[in-house]
Amino acid sequence: METIKIIVSLLGGVALFLFGMSIMGDGLKKVAGNKLEIILWKLSSNPIKGILLGTGVTAVIQSSSATTVMVIGFVNSGMMKFSQAIGIVMGSNIGTSITGWVLCMSYIDGTAGGIASLLSTATLSAIIALIGVVLRMFSKKATHNYIGSIMLGFSVLMFGMQQMSGAVAPLKESEVFINTLTAFSNPLLGILIGIVFTAILQSSSASIGILQALSVTGAINFSTALPIIMGMGIGAAAPVLLSSIGTNTNGKRTALIYLFNDLAGAIVWGTLFYTINAFVHFDFIDMTMNPVTIALVNSVLRIGNITVLSFFIPYIEKLICLIIKDNPEELEDVKDFDMLEDRFIDHPAIAIEQSRLAVISMAKKARKNVGRAMSLLAEFDAKRFEKVQRKEDVIDKYEDKLGTYLVKLTAVELQRGQNTQVSLILHTIGDFERIGDHAVNIAEVAQEISDKKLEFSHEATRELKVIRKAVLDILDLTLYAYTENDMEKAYQVEPLEEVIDTLCYELKARHISRVQSGNCTLNQGFVFNDLLGNYERIADYCSNIAVAMIELQAAEFDTHQYLSSVKEHDNANFTKLYEEYKLKYVI
Repeated sequence: METIKIIVSLLGGVALFLFGMSIMGDGLKKVAGNKLEIILWKLSSNPIKGILLGTGVTAVIQSSSATTVMVIGFVNSGMMKFSQAIGIVMGSNIGTSITGWVLCMSYIDGTAGGIASLLSTATLSAIIALIGVVLRMFSKKATHNYIGSIMLGFSVLMFGMQQMSGAVAPLKESEVFINTLTAFSNPLLGILIGIVFTAILQSSSASIGILQALSVTGAINFSTALPIIMGMGIGAAAPVLLSSIGTNTNGKRTALIYLFNDLAGAIVWGTLFYTINAFVHFDFIDMTMNPVTIALVNSVLRIGNITVLSFFIPYIEKLICLIIKDNPEELEDVKDFDMLEDRFIDHPAIAIEQSRLAVISMAKKARKNVGRAMSLLAEFDAKRFEKVQRKEDVIDKYEDKLGTYLVKLTAVELQRGQNTQVSLILHTIGDFERIGDHAVNIAEVAQEISDKKLEFSHEATRELKVIRKAVLDILDLTLYAYTENDMEKAYQVEPLEEVIDTLCYELKARHISRVQSGNCTLNQGFVFNDLLGNYERIADYCSNIAVAMIELQAAEFDTHQYLSSVKEHDNANFTKLYEEYKLKYVI
């Protein structure tokens, strides 16, 4: 019964500790606003500066994982290079050791009495909590509210540490507990325990805090603490590695750097220390640890490790790149972006041609992503679903980079024909990007069909095949017309778009009848309509692109006027093509 009471009390303390740390960390990040992100992004030009920045930012937000995840986001988005990220991640490894020193404050007991008793953790926590409550409840300024959250979080964290220490205090009389801890002095076992424990908690700061709490029993000596601390550093990589799932190659490399730092440190320093100790036998290895010495060992180990590794950053970069090799598809994307060089702005003909090639590449990726998403409807696959989403991120980057580049280009004096070309690209990149958005929508519909195990009737399946073929054909027709600047093909897009609109209207009506007759369920009806809506919008964007080509060639741009004109005046060619398409895509 006593054991259960200790475990429950300890877990309660851990919960309070983690909760307090979460509140305090969130408050610190909100007080800083987006300044920390901007600092990391702009001031990481060399490794040493990156290490200092990583240390400082992590010391402020009290989480090396949060710093590293932030950096992974920068690298994944292309805002930061992998080489810049290495120093920051290394610095975060040092910065996270500050938490151990903060936690030492929870062991100020004020037993001297008098004024000294005011310095006890209980008194300080109560005062800080009271100030935090006042700021949270009575201040109207957001910054004051955030500071109040920091104070409340700190107080909860301190109280959690006290509860953990109080829970484990009786264990100093337990021979079983002491013998168990002694077993961890085996380096491999100690490292393994540290890894598993921290991977479960997903916080090296929490692990160090618990180790500090256990140290008050007097049962932890240096030989036990060292391997556990080394293992905790390795285990802290778990949340970082999880956050890199779905990122690009450099995002994964950045996450691996975090693991590499502590893994290399454990191997190198562990081997060195235990080899020398085998011959010399250090006197301090049997020293009883306390919260302060644990914080000290943690800091010295991390600072020494990063100091040595900082000299080998170029080689570490090459090693990580060898482990996680470049993705050919990502390299192709980077090559396209590299075409949009600012130095070409003074040579508009080259800049426009590079932009045209980049938007064609963007269009092809959007078309391929639609086909990839449609294939998920027949057979859903989680990896291909993730690929659709990754490729959509790439397509979004094309729009951003092309838009920014072309705005710069319009500041230069252009000839009339060049203005037309730039206008065409500016008018169409948004349509290609939205086609990519609908590819994601279709993939999400496929996921819903798979999750809910929906099956369409034979008739509905046949109808969807017809309209799917029509949508893929209009995409191919539009892409060919745009790529080859083929105006004849561009004129063929609008009649097909009209047929697709008619098909969508008719298929919706048919499916409503099936739902009403009980041949299809309401859930199937919603999914069916979602698909048709996405197909219809893709065809609309294809129409926008073709009309932009036609109107800009005529030195006009009035989409509504063109569409009204081509339909109202019963254009013979339009009617002929429309009838041909109706026969081709008959249901």
